[in-house]
Amino acid sequence: MEPGWISIIPPLLAVVLAFVTRDAVISLMIACVVGVVLLGHGVQGFPDLLMRSLGTPDFIWLCSIELFIGVLIAFLQRSGAVDLFRKRVSRRARTQQQVGLLGWGLGLLIFFSDYFSPLFVGPVMRDITDRVRISREKLAYICDSTSASVIVLIPISAWAAYLSGLALTATDLEGRDAAMQLFIRSIPFNFYGFMTIAMVGLIAAKIIPDFGPMRTAEDRAARTGKVLRDGAVPMMGKELTDLEVTTSSRPNLVLNFLLPVAIIIGTNITTFVITGSATVLESFMLACVVLGVIMWFQRVDTLRGLVQTAMTGIKGVMVAVVILALAYCINTLSQDMKTAQYVLSVTEAWMAPALVPVLAFTISGFISFATGTAWGTYAIMVPIALPLAVQFSGDVMSPLSMATFAAVAGGGVFGDHCSPLSDTTVLSSLGSACDHIDHTRTQLPYALVVALVVAASYLLVGYVAT
Repeated sequence: MEPGWISIIPPLLAVVLAFVTRDAVISLMIACVVGVVLLGHGVQGFPDLLMRSLGTPDFIWLCSIELFIGVLIAFLQRSGAVDLFRKRVSRRARTQQQVGLLGWGLGLLIFFSDYFSPLFVGPVMRDITDRVRISREKLAYICDSTSASVIVLIPISAWAAYLSGLALTATDLEGRDAAMQLFIRSIPFNFYGFMTIAMVGLIAAKIIPDFGPMRTAEDRAARTGKVLRDGAVPMMGKELTDLEVTTSSRPNLVLNFLLPVAIIIGTNITTFVITGSATVLESFMLACVVLGVIMWFQRVDTLRGLVQTAMTGIKGVMVAVVILALAYCINTLSQDMKTAQYVLSVTEAWMAPALVPVLAFTISGFISFATGTAWGTYAIMVPIALPLAVQFSGDVMSPLSMATFAAVAGGGVFGDHCSPLSDTTVLSSLGSACDHIDHTRTQLPYALVVALVVAASYLLVGYVAT
């Protein structure tokens, strides 16, 4: 179909219904059905949409990661490793500020994968934040806003390789080294990444007081001890959050906790340095196998018991898998209905040299918000915005070009933080065992405040650079 105003109906309908009903699954399902009807396929087009969206290597890869993460979390909890880690950390981190800063620090430490970061920080910190009455919404915010915000600033990451590759194909840069130099020199202009990281740290340390829905959530947790609101549906099932810890053996912090984490981090960093691509799925599979063998030798469970624990872990993440599946369907619909192309056609008339960075940030944020994918946004926006900035400046490495490139990178992350359709937002809700819509609703004002400051900064840079 040709791009038109109906192109934005499915993603916007999904977002609006999610906030109104507070049920992500129902909202996404309705939006998908409406989308296939608008495409002229009728309700019977929904099964075809499922097959086209979910039969892709990307979804199968991400789904597999989630399943193995569910298994790993189950093993960590069943062995008593998480409980032991909580007790050790609790001796040093006793206040809300100390615990919040610990979560922020862990998020900064996991700089190589935006998928692993929230799924590591959330389960590790959940019992600790519950103890000091930090709401699950706050934990989810810390997990989410210290994942992609950090990774988009790191040159040795898949994000850097992807963005520089797009820049290479979109401009006359001479080779991958020149494209990576563009990424590195654009890092100081990635205001959204830096400001979001700083915002999380200041919020965690209570230097900036909570506001909006997050303040309500924090007041509830502090007053009543309820880290989740009444009626909330945690993204992680009770199978995982209430998994019984073994009493047949004593956990070993090194073998049952630090070793699996070291395997995941070491495998990802090593494979990235050697091949340029982190093997996230394989690292989780290896960690699960090693931890399972250790638990069997420790007599935590029999072989049958380990299989049952693994199945419990898989059951615990199924809600997140369903939401991700439907989010992928919305993304496919957006491609079919040319949502991004319509947004660009509406904004083309506003383009002026001084406005290129701020418009690149704003449009990237909206496309990422509507589609739930930062990388998809980059594939659309980098080939459009970067050559435009180069044309206006006459120099690929000019401040205008670097600011525009960074604005697209930051805008994609901003839209990701605001959208209930985003995979990293879903994973943050999963890792923290938070209601998904509650997480999105409480994080949104924080992301918008940062985005307003960033937009003003890009407006100033645009006028100075031209």
